[in-house]
Amino acid sequence: MAEAGATSFEIVRGYLPGTIGRIAELHAAYYHKAHGFGLAFEQKVARELGDFCLRIDSARDGLWLLRRDDHIEGAIVIDGVHASSEGAHLRWFIISDSVRGQGHGAELLSAAMAHCRVLGFTRVYLWTFEGLDAARHLYEQVGFRLTQAARGSQWGREVTEQRFEARLDLLAYK
Repeated sequence: MAEAGATSFEIVRGYLPGTIGRIAELHAAYYHKAHGFGLAFEQKVARELGDFCLRIDSARDGLWLLRRDDHIEGAIVIDGVHASSEGAHLRWFIISDSVRGQGHGAELLSAAMAHCRVLGFTRVYLWTFEGLDAARHLYEQVGFRLTQAARGSQWGREVTEQRFEARLDLLAYK
């Protein structure tokens, strides 16, 4: 039996009721507070994540949730729909403020990258923006490298957008 006040974390794979709303909420709250993003960003996350969840193919795609006591505290997605031509797309990677910095992001990222290796994906890419140094550090630890940077506004305000790519066919894993 768990001690009173003990917290239990688990990583679960796949959609659970409330997933879309919670991931959109985590993104909206963090990026508004830290970077001033607003309604356009939250709507983009919710719409695109909802579309992804309707077409998810478990033989190709992956959705992992970090749960604490049945509450979603983080997420990561691998969208493999264009993996053979463009690479698998790492998306919606987020950890709640209350558990950020405790290693759970690295666990989620590890699960997503393991999925890509098991499926034989040769490339994985993601879009982010300049200034997210902790996330960049995690990406670089697993082999992502900056391949493109330019000013853009796909998130509802102008930032220096960055594309990172990991070439899994060139990386050696222990």
